[in-house]
Amino acid sequence: MSAGEQPLLEVSGLGIRLNTSRGPAQAVREVSFALRRGETLGIVGESGCGKSITALALLGLLPDNAVVSGSIRLDGRELVGLPDADYCKLRGNRISMIFQEPMTALNPMHTIGHQVAEPLVRHTGCSAAEAKRQAIALLDRVGLPDPARRYDAYPHQFSGGQRQRITIAMALACKPDVLIADEPTTALDVTIQRQILDLIADLVAEQGMAMILISHDLGVIAENVQRMIVMYGGTVVESGTTDAVFSRMGHPYTQGLFRARPRLGARKGTRLSTIAGTVPELADLPAGCPFADRCALVIDACRAALPPLIEIGTGHGVRCIRTDVALTPDPAGAVA
Repeated sequence: MSAGEQPLLEVSGLGIRLNTSRGPAQAVREVSFALRRGETLGIVGESGCGKSITALALLGLLPDNAVVSGSIRLDGRELVGLPDADYCKLRGNRISMIFQEPMTALNPMHTIGHQVAEPLVRHTGCSAAEAKRQAIALLDRVGLPDPARRYDAYPHQFSGGQRQRITIAMALACKPDVLIADEPTTALDVTIQRQILDLIADLVAEQGMAMILISHDLGVIAENVQRMIVMYGGTVVESGTTDAVFSRMGHPYTQGLFRARPRLGARKGTRLSTIAGTVPELADLPAGCPFADRCALVIDACRAALPPLIEIGTGHGVRCIRTDVALTPDPAGAVA
């Protein structure tokens, strides 16, 4: 990938404000990243940190009361403020998403064959017969057993892993430029999880698309993406290549996530490390660092304003003013 190549997807200073019963809530603040064709980006963080709503903003699927600022560009075309009719031409076509829970992503009233074929008919203009042929081929490609016979079956007739394969086939039907996978292995056992992640990786490489993988699992991120961003309180607190972030975790929140993961070989009864406190409500985000109330290194200046993103290595940024203290080696070792 040449250094001068223009990004396929470029997000700059993205902000999302939601009007709630408790008043305005700034769900996302100053999120920026870029993706070129063939690149993979991971977004990691606890539930409520802004991962999924950022992804929904890329698809134009935010609530009606959302106010979006900043810029989202796809191949140079601005998407913020794009009429929904124009967005409908992009969704499932140039940008697709594998949703977190396949049982709610699939329509129980329609057969799985109809749901995989629908984007082909809508976006490519092919006939119903040709869409069916391509849909069966897609279902076979994602490993669904006997797809021709099960084409007219309904979502409830499949297992969780099979339903996830169906949603992958739907997302890939039109060979999108950008694929967003939002916790694609939630509630699947580890064997199926590995199969699904390997399948996604193979298909992404095969079609040369850019991918955004959203997960709370650091191991999944470490093994499946080239670059990553860590989100907390609706903002990016750390970003860089995956290798750089895991070898030199610069933000106290990133370090806390790492220490909190289960470890192979730990003695029976060993308690997991935890990050003290809870994720703040969107309507109660502090003016300064969103992690300030849970951080052991907090000082008064942390609460005054949102810290700038400070570069601590080539392309490795941390939104923290205590990097002189936070950049101590993590004693826990590397991600397995």
